[in-house]
Amino acid sequence: CGRGPGGCRGGRTDMALRCAASLAAGRQPRGPRREGTVRWSSAAKASAVKINEKASREKILTLESMNPQVKAVEYAVRGPIVLKAGEIEKELRKGIKKPFTEVIKANIGDAHAMGQRPITFLRQVVALCTYPNLLDSPSFPEDAKKRARRILQGCGGNSLGSYTASQGINCIREDVASYIERRDGGVPADPDNIYLTTGASDGISAILKILISGGGKSRTGVMIPIPQYPLYSAAISELDAIQVNYYLDEENCWALNVNELRRALNEAKAYCNPKVLCIINPGNPTGQVQNRKCIEDVIHFAWEEKLFLLADEVYQDNVYSEGCQFHSFKKILYEMGPEYYNNVELASFHSTSKGYMGECGYRGGYMEVINLHPEIKGQLVKLLSVRLCPPVSGQAAMDIVVNPPVPGEESYAQFIKEKESVLNNLAKKAKLTEDMFNKIPGVHCNPLQGAMYAFPRIFIPSKAIEEAKAHKMAPDMFYCMKLLEETGICVVPGSGFGQREGTYHFRMTILPPVEKLKILLEKVKDFHIKFLEKYA
Repeated sequence: CGRGPGGCRGGRTDMALRCAASLAAGRQPRGPRREGTVRWSSAAKASAVKINEKASREKILTLESMNPQVKAVEYAVRGPIVLKAGEIEKELRKGIKKPFTEVIKANIGDAHAMGQRPITFLRQVVALCTYPNLLDSPSFPEDAKKRARRILQGCGGNSLGSYTASQGINCIREDVASYIERRDGGVPADPDNIYLTTGASDGISAILKILISGGGKSRTGVMIPIPQYPLYSAAISELDAIQVNYYLDEENCWALNVNELRRALNEAKAYCNPKVLCIINPGNPTGQVQNRKCIEDVIHFAWEEKLFLLADEVYQDNVYSEGCQFHSFKKILYEMGPEYYNNVELASFHSTSKGYMGECGYRGGYMEVINLHPEIKGQLVKLLSVRLCPPVSGQAAMDIVVNPPVPGEESYAQFIKEKESVLNNLAKKAKLTEDMFNKIPGVHCNPLQGAMYAFPRIFIPSKAIEEAKAHKMAPDMFYCMKLLEETGICVVPGSGFGQREGTYHFRMTILPPVEKLKILLEKVKDFHIKFLEKYA
């Protein structure tokens, strides 16, 4: 190295560093080919040692030093079984033989990924907003152009690429308020109580963040249904709040019973301060649709016990069973009279991701929050301003959900045809799934009244439970992993959503096309029968 056997010389810093790096890597230095052994200066050796020390220095961020609340977060919908499904997909692409040719991801309610076609009008408006030059194109209908121009006028520089107000574009919030009034039969809605969000999840997390406080026995308790959508348990863990479980009644079509709410609340008062009650209607993963009487009972309970109500209503368009109807908590609260309507604090959530739209990727949503303390309203806007604003394309998509074509407009006929086709198809698949599951020995599925999932109860023999324990797995995780490995079907174990002790379930979306869904259900049937035979 350098000019001779003396090694690196003064002024040759770059050469010294290369020599040091070579030594740190365990290599002999390279230099002119001369006889004899290469000698190193003490400076080069010291430099090499320092580099080696830096290379082996401990990481600042480790599992031991990371935020313990984040470490505690679990989200089963994209958990270990989905990671395994991804590994299997890679193996299939490499040509590794499996008993199947594709992985069917029935673990998540991602409609378009499952083949559902987008609603034409929604995509037209978003396309016009994204590329305004198309406003001059005769290929787009005037009612779509009218909406796009209105949205763009609400954007800085008439561009979807600009930031918006943290609460969302004002004209879209006005459209949301008008939609709520139409939906609820004239119940007034104030645009100032509307907050556009990054999907419903963003709104739920923000409200929980502002609600949770205290320490020890005064730490905020959040009441959630079991089974639940894992967003709730994940957010509660991240915020270091206390999860208070109340169980839905599986024997009564996953009904919500106020006596069960009271049991959960009274028990929780011994170790926390329960002040939030979360409701998912229609239910995820359970698919039940709450009747009016049930909602009235829940509102009365929240009023009586001074609980802040969260109503997750993202599946409000997804109601299939005869005799079932979606009732918003806001509407029922209003109709119960001023003593309730002027006092019960309620946040309601909606999204572009579900319903007939299935536009998960736009991350559009809104929340309406009523009876919020004026000073807290300012704090909520401050909190939302930290993330600047929701995706503006998602705000535009949300606008079309709440402001669709109306009779007399040129796009109305096609819009209604597409919307009804999606919803009728989902209703057909809900009934098909329920019927086929209930023909399988050891499987029971309640009616799929709404949403887009089945949550069947499965019998798992004791022999399989023992084997699951040996693999350090929950029994239904073991079952679902076997199902994936043998059939390529990816579903989520019920333990990821919560369930009563000694019962086992899995959640499966009903979104695949009808013919593929039939094949999927037949495969589940064949697998389950073989599973029972193997572990009987």
